[in-house]
Amino acid sequence: MKAEIISIGDEILIGQVVNTNSAWLGEELTRIGIEVGRIMVTADRREDIKEALKESGERAGLVIVTGGIGPTKDDITKATLAEYFGSRLVHNEEALEHIKKLLKGRVDMNELNVGQAMLPNNCLLIPNHYGTAAGMWFEKEGTQYISLPGVPYEMEAMMSGFVLPRLKEQFDLPVIVHKTILVQGIAESRLATMLEEYEQTLPPGVKLAYLPSPGRVRLRISSAGKDGKAVETVVKDQVERLIPYIPQGQIYGYGEEEMEKLIAELLKQQKATLSLAESCTGGTIAQMITSVPGSSAYFLGSVVAYSNKIKEEVLGVNPDTIKKHGAVSREVVEQMAKGARKQFGADYSIATSGIAGPTGGSPEKPVGTTWIAVASDNKTESAVFRLGDHRGRNIRKASLTGLNMLRNLLINSK
Repeated sequence: MKAEIISIGDEILIGQVVNTNSAWLGEELTRIGIEVGRIMVTADRREDIKEALKESGERAGLVIVTGGIGPTKDDITKATLAEYFGSRLVHNEEALEHIKKLLKGRVDMNELNVGQAMLPNNCLLIPNHYGTAAGMWFEKEGTQYISLPGVPYEMEAMMSGFVLPRLKEQFDLPVIVHKTILVQGIAESRLATMLEEYEQTLPPGVKLAYLPSPGRVRLRISSAGKDGKAVETVVKDQVERLIPYIPQGQIYGYGEEEMEKLIAELLKQQKATLSLAESCTGGTIAQMITSVPGSSAYFLGSVVAYSNKIKEEVLGVNPDTIKKHGAVSREVVEQMAKGARKQFGADYSIATSGIAGPTGGSPEKPVGTTWIAVASDNKTESAVFRLGDHRGRNIRKASLTGLNMLRNLLINSK
């Protein structure tokens, strides 16, 4: 079965609201074997909504609509659906009783609330346990149409508790299996070259997708079929076949694992502590580390040493080293890493020093030049990276790269 998602709302089109509903729906539908072929956003206008319903219904067997079914006058989706499906709005006692129960003791009922109990007479009511807008399920010419509120937690509860179980019960859906491989420090274009032979020998029905973001690429291997165990075996085999194509240490995880959580587990396993000395990353690594609950067990602190004075006075970097090699250099970043370990008494440290941009570069050290060092009690490792000319991406790339260097150091220290 193929599905399309229609999000309704001027607020999405003008950028005031991010369309997270579609992303969530796409993931959940794929999980039960329904392929999402298209996602569209339309304005709160009757003709636009009808046109979107017509186009999606001609292409897909399932159309999910979110938004526009609240109590206010700008919520026109319900009336438009009634028109489109040739029905009329009638009083629904079940919906009214739910609204009364939900609002009792909280809000006085008014005409707008009562109006939400008016539903098309040819739809199946989808209960909304957390809000006053009931969902609606229609069928037309073999296509299923489902209308849900735009409020994310209401929509998600209705999908999980009612829609998804009913879809699985009514339709013979295939099993879709995805496995994601997380790669750090290799650009998408280079990865594609490295994996060219691998891609050419993929068996029928197996797909490889590249999902790049600053500092990492997610490689997603997918397959589908009726036999879930067989599909899982095929995907697992292809993951194992892919791994040797990528240099050791560049694959840092699988699925939706976050680098900072992997670091947390490694530090806790070794009962080790971490400190940071950040210049060009400006505290981003510290923010990533402390985003993990319980990070106080292993993270001691950070110095954002943006000026040379702080590098010298707090981290103990030799002023002559900065004069001779510059702040963005192997010598300086290694002294920063050692200084951070000493200052905090930590087992491990990461240090960064670079030219984030967009200005400040030179022919010898262009924008994006970044030195990163990691240190333990008996080893200090450093490397230089040419990250590009976009400040935000450079900071993100440098932060992930530093964490991956630490991850490899932790693994090799076991």
